[in-house]
Amino acid sequence: MRVVVCLLSFLTVLGSTECGNILVWPTDGSHWINLKIVLETLMDRGQGVTVLLPNVSLLMKAKESDRFSYLPFNASMSSKDLHAFFEELLQFSIYEMDELNPLQIFMKFYTFVSKHLDTCLIYCDGILKSPQLMDKLRQGKFDVLLSDPMCPCSDIVAEQLNIPLVYTLRFSIAHTLERMCGQLPAPPSFVPGAMSKLTDKMSFTERIFNMLFYLSQDALAITLWKKYDNYYTDYLGRPTSFCEMMGKADIWLIRSYWDFEFPRPFLPNFKFVGGLHCTPAKPLSKDMEEFVQSSGDDGIVVFTLGSMVKNMTKERSNMIASAFAQIPQKVLWRYSGEKPDTLGGNTRIYDWIPQNDLLGHPKTRAFITHGGTNGIFEAIYHGVPMVGIPLFGDQPDNLAHMKVKGAAVVMDGIKNMQTQDLVDGLNAVINDPSYKENAMRLSRIHHDRPMKPLDEAVFWIEFVMRNKGAKHLRVEAHNLTWYQYHCLDVFAFLITIVTVVLYISFKMCKFFIMRCCFRSKRKSKKE
Repeated sequence: MRVVVCLLSFLTVLGSTECGNILVWPTDGSHWINLKIVLETLMDRGQGVTVLLPNVSLLMKAKESDRFSYLPFNASMSSKDLHAFFEELLQFSIYEMDELNPLQIFMKFYTFVSKHLDTCLIYCDGILKSPQLMDKLRQGKFDVLLSDPMCPCSDIVAEQLNIPLVYTLRFSIAHTLERMCGQLPAPPSFVPGAMSKLTDKMSFTERIFNMLFYLSQDALAITLWKKYDNYYTDYLGRPTSFCEMMGKADIWLIRSYWDFEFPRPFLPNFKFVGGLHCTPAKPLSKDMEEFVQSSGDDGIVVFTLGSMVKNMTKERSNMIASAFAQIPQKVLWRYSGEKPDTLGGNTRIYDWIPQNDLLGHPKTRAFITHGGTNGIFEAIYHGVPMVGIPLFGDQPDNLAHMKVKGAAVVMDGIKNMQTQDLVDGLNAVINDPSYKENAMRLSRIHHDRPMKPLDEAVFWIEFVMRNKGAKHLRVEAHNLTWYQYHCLDVFAFLITIVTVVLYISFKMCKFFIMRCCFRSKRKSKKE
């Protein structure tokens, strides 16, 4: 009987998951770190996963420990060029931007985005213009394409393979992709543009700025996307646009949630799954645990600037180390540069630290972070207050969210930060109980949801596979022109009708008045 029960249970488990085949076109950097856990979970459920891997990348490398298979493609650029572009972006964001006026910043940003678009089109060529690779993809009989739309062309691949498309992304600047291509509503009166550093409670002046921010980013996107539009038209052999093709996606998995985001409208095919990579803390190594326990009641501070920033100038590192030497907590610092001269006995430097496990440790009092989305969600998950040192990209905006929610103190960038600023920030988040209380409140919101974010992401990917798409969740707005979407044709029709009615009424009144006057005059003459 025991064997029969075990066998039936095994068959039940097998029957609950239909094995499929998933093609993945990811984005490099922290985006890849975030996506790997989804792929591993899908494989745990019996799904096959194949990842498109460029021959040059920042973090994406094929490892023997990875359980999914890789399908390499050739991008006609060197690894040196890719790293040089990223280093230039970091240098500008951290050290040069404060010295420029808004117009210079805009022009430099335009240059960077244009270079990024060119790089993306190189990736497109590496896949779409490789007959051998496209034949392999057709023979793969995939059920769905999972893609990060940081770069285009995954929608073309999905169409060529005749399979549904699922996007996974954090956001685009001013929500341009989500609004213009996904038709996600974003009223500028209370939805701050992503990377505007505004909140949902805006003054009149801030609403003006938010509106101008949306308009400027829309104009920039329309200008730059012409490269994509021409590429799509040439490849498909018919007039089409990048945004039109993106709008065909079945599901958009947004890596954010309402513990982080401000309330806003969303659509049935937009699913918010922020924090899907967060997990309970695992035990630390023996050496690291001993150092953590040696902190006593003061606890520890965790400091990392993310996986992409491993070094800094000696002046900055000495300034930071000097600040750490002035606090009673023990500090674990992820840093690969030269050992600072001012390093105190309470600070240890590591090439790598188990960030999630340290944030979940009961002795952790504060997290010093650059404001990357992954780190912020891990801090929210474990209820740890933050000291933010934003560097580039979405980080200033991310930390602005945490500051207004009362869970973080934010520095004025690493270039302008002084020793005392960092000491004061740490003392505030550690000794002022409101920061810990707010961090715990966000943590409760994060955990109090009907479904774990990782499970929800996996569910919707498999939902698309089971149903051969999810077109029934796409709004009809995708098939409307811009003037139909805003009901300008309806307003024009109604205004025309009202104008005609008023004109006819005016003419009739004028006619009857003139007629009455004429009769009155004739009557007077007769008398």
